[in-house]
Amino acid sequence: MPLRKFLSRSPLAARVAPFVIFVLLTAAQGKFGPASAYWFYFAKTLVGAWLIFEIRPLVAEMRWAFSWEAVAVGVGIFAIWVGISGEWTTQNSLWVKLGVSTPPKNLLPTWNPNAQFGVGSALAWLFVVVRILGSTFVVPPLEETFYRSFLYRYLASQNFLSVPLNKFLPLPFLATAALFGLAHNEWLAGIVCGAAYQWLVLRKNRLGDTMTAHAITNFLLGIWIVWRGAWNFW
Repeated sequence: MPLRKFLSRSPLAARVAPFVIFVLLTAAQGKFGPASAYWFYFAKTLVGAWLIFEIRPLVAEMRWAFSWEAVAVGVGIFAIWVGISGEWTTQNSLWVKLGVSTPPKNLLPTWNPNAQFGVGSALAWLFVVVRILGSTFVVPPLEETFYRSFLYRYLASQNFLSVPLNKFLPLPFLATAALFGLAHNEWLAGIVCGAAYQWLVLRKNRLGDTMTAHAITNFLLGIWIVWRGAWNFW
């Protein structure tokens, strides 16, 4: 059965299944040797683009939109993301501080194509470009559809389509922001980011602006990482 036909049977599946597939591919990165982190990212970017193509007719709210608020939030969250740093602001250090885990033996960044394939090599640049394009154009629609269109509203009602996008709900707002933050190593910046993106959806009553904001944040972050060699953010 074609994927689109299968997902068309359930509004929930159309918003959740693509995100779950993307997360599973993310979890496989690096599990088959160091180079697999890069090849799996390449593969999941292609798969993610295909998933977006398949679900676009099924998810009416997944449409890009542009506004000054989207630009302001996108740039502002980028500044916060690179500006917040400390021993408690990343999960790698937080769980060690709380005694939940031990310090990692390998402190090198898990994603540095220059270190893996050679500085300035064709493969290194290929994976840098793929990462920036994937995080800019593929990640925002998948994540925003899951977190802002589905999860936020589903926490309010199992009949989530009946919940307006612009309805402020305190518990779903806090829970969605927290879960979004904890899905990233930079958990504190991630929570602020999740709250800002949710605010944008509430203000504009649509998903497109937050997709644009998310894309701007990720694009600027990617450029910053390559420019400054701050591979720890990836």
